[in-house]
Amino acid sequence: MLKAVILIGGPQKGTRFRPLSFEVPKPLFPVAGVAMLQHHIEACAKVPNMKEILLIGFYQPNEELNRFLFNAQQEFKISIRYLQEYAALGTGGGIYHFRDQIVSGSPEAFYVLNADVCSAFPLAEMLSFQKEHGEPNSFVILGTTANRKQSMNYGCIVENETTKEVLHYVEKPSTFVSDIINCGIYLFTPEIFQHIGAVFQKNQQDMLLEEPTNGWHRAEAIRLEQDIFTALAGQGKLYVYKTLSFWSQIKSAGSAIYASRLYLNQYHTTHPERLATIKEGGPKISGNVYIHPTANIDPTAMLGPNVSIGTGVTIGAGVRVRESIILHGATLQDHCCVLNSIVGWDSTIGKWARVEGTPSDPNPNDPFAKIDSETLFREGKLTPSITILGCNVTIPSEVIILNSIVLPHKDLNRSFKNQIIL
Repeated sequence: MLKAVILIGGPQKGTRFRPLSFEVPKPLFPVAGVAMLQHHIEACAKVPNMKEILLIGFYQPNEELNRFLFNAQQEFKISIRYLQEYAALGTGGGIYHFRDQIVSGSPEAFYVLNADVCSAFPLAEMLSFQKEHGEPNSFVILGTTANRKQSMNYGCIVENETTKEVLHYVEKPSTFVSDIINCGIYLFTPEIFQHIGAVFQKNQQDMLLEEPTNGWHRAEAIRLEQDIFTALAGQGKLYVYKTLSFWSQIKSAGSAIYASRLYLNQYHTTHPERLATIKEGGPKISGNVYIHPTANIDPTAMLGPNVSIGTGVTIGAGVRVRESIILHGATLQDHCCVLNSIVGWDSTIGKWARVEGTPSDPNPNDPFAKIDSETLFREGKLTPSITILGCNVTIPSEVIILNSIVLPHKDLNRSFKNQIIL
C-alpha cells in the first residue's frame, strides 16, 4: 500500500501571497475553481492502493481547514488527516517528526508533495519508474527542464543520462549547474528516515558543542533538499523522473493566475464538466472558463480566456473579464472590465470601471521558461504585476485601477496606478 504526505507550510510562509493569504491559508486559495490543495489530493486519490493522505504544516487547525478536510474525505473516500508541527521544521524535519504516523500500517512507499506547486502530478508514472530503475529502496525526485538562467532559482539535478541516477544535487546554485530542476514532488520508501535520522543525530551532536539554547527545535529543523539530497546524490540511491507535462510554482498571487490557466487547460482531459460552455441565455465564453454554479451572470457579459468565477459572484451586463480570478461574493457591475487581476472576496467593482494588471507569464517563446518570482519592488518602484483587490474592497464607477495591490476593506474614491493602497 501507499501513502502521500503534502507539506502545506504555515502562516508566516504565505507572505508573498498577501493580501490574499490574510483571509484564507494559501493552500486553500482557489486555483481553477478548487482549492490549490485539492489538485494534489485528487492526483493522490487516483493512485491505486493509496490508503491515506497526511497534510503536515504549522497552521492552527481552523474552521476552514477542517471543513476542507471533511469535504475532501467525503468526496474521495480516503483518510485525510492534518498533522500540526509545533514549529516550522523544514521539508525533512516535518516528515521525520511524524515518521511513526507515516510508516504505520507499513506502506512500501510514500509520496511527498509540496503544496505550492501546480502540476499534472504524474504519480503513477513515478511509481513504475521507481520499479524499473535502481534497487527496490531507491528514491525518486520529479524533475523538469528549465532554461539555463532560471534553473539557478531552483534545486538543480545532474543525472546519469542512461541510468537516470542523480549524481549531483545543488539547491539554488550561484552558477549554472544543470537545466534539470526539482519539482518538489518525491517518492520515498521508509528507508529515507534512516538518512534523515543520521542528519538529526549529527545536528544534535553539533548542538551539544554549542551553547545550550532551544536545541531540540534546531536539531529537528531539517531540509530535504540541502541536507538530504545533496548527501544522497551519487550513492546509487536517488533517481530523477523527468516529466514533460506542465509544472509551475505558486509563490506569488500572480503565479496563481498562471497556475489557473494550466489547470483549466488540463480540465479538457480530467474534468470537462468544470469548463463552462456557451449556452442559450448564458454569457459569451472564450477559451477556458470555470464558473461556479451559484454565480449569477448576465448573458451579455463576455468571459475568458482563463477566468474562474467563485461562489455567489454577480456579474452585470456588458462586463468583460479576462485572465482573472473572481473570488466568492464579488460583484462586477455593468460594463466594468477586469483584466489580469484577482478580485477579492465580497469586493465590488463599479460601473464602467477598469481593473487591470500586467501578466507575469513565462516567456511564451521558450518551451522551458518558468514563471519568474518577481520581487515586489525593483529600483525603488513597484514592479508592474497583476492587480489584486483584497476582500471587501469597493471600486467606484468609472475609475481605472492599474498594476496595484489594494489591501482589504478599502473604499477607493479615485483612480490608482502602480501603487500599494494600504
